Amino acid sequence: METVLRVGGLIAGIFIIGSAALSVFTALVVPRVTSSRAMRTVAKVIGVTARQLLPRLPSYEARDRVMSYVGPLSMITLFVLWLGSLVLGFGLIAWWADGQDFGSALAISGSSVFTLGIATSPGSSSRAIEIVAACVGLLVIALEIAYLPAPYNAFATRETEVTLLATRSGTPAWGPEILARHHMLGNIAELPDLYADWERWAAAVSESHSNYPALIWFRSPVSTRSWLLSLVAVMDSAALYHAVSPGSAPRQARLCLSMGTNCLRSVAGALQIPFDTDPIPTTGTRLTKEEFADGYGRLEEVQFPMERDLDESWRHFQGWRVNYESIVDVLTRLVMPPPAPWFLPRPGLGTAEWPSVRNRTPDDPEGAQPFGSSVGFKTPSVREQ
Repeated sequence: METVLRVGGLIAGIFIIGSAALSVFTALVVPRVTSSRAMRTVAKVIGVTARQLLPRLPSYEARDRVMSYVGPLSMITLFVLWLGSLVLGFGLIAWWADGQDFGSALAISGSSVFTLGIATSPGSSSRAIEIVAACVGLLVIALEIAYLPAPYNAFATRETEVTLLATRSGTPAWGPEILARHHMLGNIAELPDLYADWERWAAAVSESHSNYPALIWFRSPVSTRSWLLSLVAVMDSAALYHAVSPGSAPRQARLCLSMGTNCLRSVAGALQIPFDTDPIPTTGTRLTKEEFADGYGRLEEVQFPMERDLDESWRHFQGWRVNYESIVDVLTRLVMPPPAPWFLPRPGLGTAEWPSVRNRTPDDPEGAQPFGSSVGFKTPSVREQ
């Protein structure tokens, strides 16, 4: 009976090592959307666990700190699982080869995988196994160390544009505020360059976040910012521009919308989120007309040149937003970005605040005439001269 168990352990050990080696190879050596299963699974499990804790925390800042651990912890957990699988797999093989008890076989396997040399078999039958285990363990640890700069460089590049957008969109980012501020400050001519930059940004994020899905859960250093909020804000501003003033909307806005949609669909593919690849423009959106009216009213406040009224603009805006809204809503539930206008309400995180800027000057230090003073807006002021 023991012989049968040891043979079964040999087969199981070979299977475990082969599975771990394949996962390491596809995730670290040849990263692509189809190889992200292990990272996706680990990140989802840790994310679900973290979300269970959020209602018990007293403030949004505390909840944001908890969620900020999901991405890094997912990567570290996967690294530990890979190494643990190798130790278990080689331990089962050593158990079959030497006839020792399973605890001693695991000790020998762990010593070999981590190249410690503190435990070895008294016999010569498993020396080859120890050498192979040491080679594989050393290679996996080296690959894990070499892997870390890639996602962190992608994260730093991503956050640079998110930070730059804050002065143009406010925090939390909001599409109508982008249009309002550019018109209000007289730099509407800079919008084509902004959309071109975010078209390139969306392409980079599409590649990095689908190949390294843990990045999806990496949060911005500032709790009110988010890569998802920023991307959707830019896309909403482009869609809103085409909806209210199609004659003057820059062509870069349409290209940015297309690439942004492709980016979100790539992320959805990595996380296996279902979506309609060709939605009908008249399908409708989760965003209501009343919510859209807040954004339309923001443009009216700054006298943004508009060619369509509220009803006509709303109809066309829905036709644009239906292409990406369903994916955004699922990602919102997964990564829990800060509460923001036009996103899913999440009472557990808090209520959304609309960004605004007060025109504080020496003549009007209190900013009695705020640029974003619509009824119902709960907004912190930003000093700007």
